[in-house]
Amino acid sequence: MAGRYFEDLQVGQRIRHRLSRTITETDNVLFCSLTANTQPLHLDEEFAAKTPFGKRIVNGIFTLGLAVGLTVSDLTEGTIVANLSYEKVSHPKPVFHGDTLTVETEVLETRASRSKPDQGIVRLRHVGTNQRGEVVVDLERTVLFLKRPA
Repeated sequence: MAGRYFEDLQVGQRIRHRLSRTITETDNVLFCSLTANTQPLHLDEEFAAKTPFGKRIVNGIFTLGLAVGLTVSDLTEGTIVANLSYEKVSHPKPVFHGDTLTVETEVLETRASRSKPDQGIVRLRHVGTNQRGEVVVDLERTVLFLKRPA
């Protein structure tokens, strides 16, 4: 398993995730289609050209999902029980087609589960940056992890 167990995570630990991904127009349009999001800011270049952004921006929920997804292979793959919450999500800068997202995770809090002795709860902060180092998504997430098997 590539993921980390509850015991592998300490408060203050930072993990720079090895995967990054360039976001394409197809990603954005497909995500909007799959989620029935008809927002012209994401889909209509003429509309978006008249906004402060000057062009279409990537759907923020896609950006959030991709940021979390980029953490899976070296954080939660095979060691997660469940995502318990997503909190304090912000998008300080827009994401555009062609931007490359990279993510760093900080462990904010850990505690053993009171009801499941083989599991622990971890609060994480994921910060996603574009290729210019600008923060484009910042969120906290609480995850139920497996403890290392005895």
